[in-house]
Amino acid sequence: MAYNPPWRPNFELAALASWLGVGLLAACLSGLWTLHQRPLQLTAVLAILLGLRWLPAALRHSQRRARLGGQPLSFLDPERLTAHGQRRPADLWLGWGFDWSAEHAQLALDLIRVGPERIVPAHPELGAHWLHGLSPREAPVWLPVAHSAGHLLIVGTTGSGKTRLLELLVAQAVARGEAVVILDPKGDQELQASARRACARRGESQRFVSFHPAFPDRSHRIDPLYSFNRATELASRIAAIMPSVTGNDPFKSFAQMALSHVIGGLITAGERPNLVNLRRYLEGGVETLLVRVLRRVFDAQIPGWERRAARYLGKAHDATAKARGLVRFYQDVRTQHPSTVIDGLVSLFEHDRVHFSKMVASLLPVLNMLTAGELGPLLSPDSDDPEDPRPITAMARIVERAQVAYIGLDALSDGMVGAAIGSILIADLAAVAGDRYNYSVQHRPVNVFVDEAAEIVNDPLIQLLNKGRGAGLRLTIATQTFADFAARTGSTAKARQVLGNLNTLIALRVLDSETQEYVTASLPKARLKTLIHTQATSTQRNPLLHAGNVGQQLREEVSELFQPALLGMLPNLHYIARLAGGRIVKGRLPILRASRASPTASEAPRAGRGPQSPGARGPAD
Repeated sequence: MAYNPPWRPNFELAALASWLGVGLLAACLSGLWTLHQRPLQLTAVLAILLGLRWLPAALRHSQRRARLGGQPLSFLDPERLTAHGQRRPADLWLGWGFDWSAEHAQLALDLIRVGPERIVPAHPELGAHWLHGLSPREAPVWLPVAHSAGHLLIVGTTGSGKTRLLELLVAQAVARGEAVVILDPKGDQELQASARRACARRGESQRFVSFHPAFPDRSHRIDPLYSFNRATELASRIAAIMPSVTGNDPFKSFAQMALSHVIGGLITAGERPNLVNLRRYLEGGVETLLVRVLRRVFDAQIPGWERRAARYLGKAHDATAKARGLVRFYQDVRTQHPSTVIDGLVSLFEHDRVHFSKMVASLLPVLNMLTAGELGPLLSPDSDDPEDPRPITAMARIVERAQVAYIGLDALSDGMVGAAIGSILIADLAAVAGDRYNYSVQHRPVNVFVDEAAEIVNDPLIQLLNKGRGAGLRLTIATQTFADFAARTGSTAKARQVLGNLNTLIALRVLDSETQEYVTASLPKARLKTLIHTQATSTQRNPLLHAGNVGQQLREEVSELFQPALLGMLPNLHYIARLAGGRIVKGRLPILRASRASPTASEAPRAGRGPQSPGARGPAD
């Protein structure tokens, strides 16, 4: 097997210099030598020709080393990003890069063995900035939009560029006129502003919807229980965000049953279910609701029931006494006028209060978190309240109207409440997806972006990953480590269930070793060469029998296509991607500018080999 170490000294340059030196010397001597000038002239011409023979190889070797020096950070005007989308509307633009192959893996491995600091200046704050210089050229990286329906995972440590990548993807989704839902536990103001600007650039500022618990006066009100077809749907939606120890948790099952009975009662009484009234009836008792439901049913089915029920009510004045009297009357007439809704409420009314409180002990804290303080009117909006001018929306409306919703969860200030809000909104989105499955023929795409997804991962999110593609949902979830999902879901198997539904992977800088192994293990293997130097000597009493040998051995072994340790050395905004279809790409991202008022990319400071240049600048199309 032929093998030419790529990072050896530039022997071609030395040969070129030597031959040119001989030619120059011969040319000079031919002018000083009065006799026999022709041989010296021929020698000069021949030496120059032999030297020029080494020129292409010497240039290639020098250029290969020069590319390792790094390039300045790139910036992109929104107008140019829009031009990309107009030129190729069926594709996503993911910056610039090249297809990573076994050749690049070999170059990287050889350079690590030699020591990159011996060839290019070391910049610890930049990491392996030389990786992107292993290819002689780069081109725009395109991913077909249809492939994003298989969902996309972005993994990277803090500050590696996840938010910048989300900005690019959000801006392109908005430009396509599609619905966008952004769930951001951190409440990143730059991401929110970027989404707002993307709507403004299209002249559709009204499409933008924002929600943030820390700014209730500037937030839209969102009803997570707005869309449903059956009472059991809402009960399942709320129960899904309850903490559960086992797969068949009796406490969760009981809470779901109780919610279903109360929701059925509210619908029968003509009242729209929301988190506030559910908490009120589960926490304070269902007596009042039961009386309202009984009266409404009796009015519709039993004419003159008040006269017949008078003897059951007696002198009852409070709600509990009235409920007992009406329940006795209902039980007497139940055979002629049965009602499953009333039966469910009666079972809750007659249930032992102490046992009931224990069974819903894990449900009430969830409802309390979602209704406390300003969250009450934010997540349980009252459309009839004239004193609250804030707009009301819901996931179903956002999807139907192709709006752009930024939902900040403020998880840094209150992690438990932020996780509960994100979980119930994900559950509402799953219900919308189910409705689209059942009743819609054509599904307009819905782009869902979840930053720090481990904060809100739950069963509805897994269902969306499993089945959301058929409903037109495209999920992009970002996280820092694989362990985040395992810790949140409580098991490695469930975490792999989440990750196994993501067909496209973009890995920025990753420091966690387990996550590095997960990313690189999903890439194909490569056969890489290793040059081994051998040296041996043997001595005997007889000096004439002394022997020694020096040799080289070339081995070829199966190895990782991208070394796990290199993931921890990627500069900011650099990534390795496994695109749907099996394509492996080494790429880099620009920073999306706020407006044209900012300096263009060509005016950005060119600090190609300094610490301030973590990225690389390249063609924009």
